[in-house]
Amino acid sequence: MNHAHAILPAGTWPLASAADRIALDYDARHRRRFRYTADAGTEFLLDLPRAAVIHDGDGLRLDDGRIVLVVAAPEALIEVTATSPAALVRLAWHIGNRHLPAQLSDDRILIREDHVIVAMLHGLGATTRAVSAAFTPESGAYAGAHAHGGSGDPSFVFVAHHGH
Repeated sequence: MNHAHAILPAGTWPLASAADRIALDYDARHRRRFRYTADAGTEFLLDLPRAAVIHDGDGLRLDDGRIVLVVAAPEALIEVTATSPAALVRLAWHIGNRHLPAQLSDDRILIREDHVIVAMLHGLGATTRAVSAAFTPESGAYAGAHAHGGSGDPSFVFVAHHGH
C-alpha cells in the first residue's frame, strides 16, 4: 500500500497532474494517520509526523510519486449572521468562549450544527440558517500561519488557510 508523507499546498503543484481525487469533510482532513480510498480506487495510508489540516486543493504525494487531489466535501453547518459587524464580533466572542470550531469571514460565521448553541445565538440576536458548505475553521492562535515539517523536504509544508 502506498503511503502519503507529504502535503502539497494548493497552488504549488499542477492540478492536472493529479492521479486521483478524494472529497473529505473537515474531520477526515484533520488527521495524522488514516487509511483512505480515493474516488478512482487509489488506496493509501496518510502517515504524517503530526496531525495536520489538509485543505481544499492540497495534494497528497504518494510514495510512488502520484498525487491525490483533496477536495473539501460539503457538510451540514450553521451560518451565523448579525445586524452589524460589531454584533457579529460579539457573537464570535461567545462562540470562541465555548471553544467551538468556527470559520470566520467578514459577514458570517460557520459552525457545526448544535441546537443548544443555535438557541444561545438566537438569544444574543443572531440570525442562523442551515447550509451545506466546506468547513475550514480557524486553526487557533498557537497553530501559526505556517508550520513546517521537519523532513527537510521543501514540499513538506503545512499551510493554515482561512475561510472565504
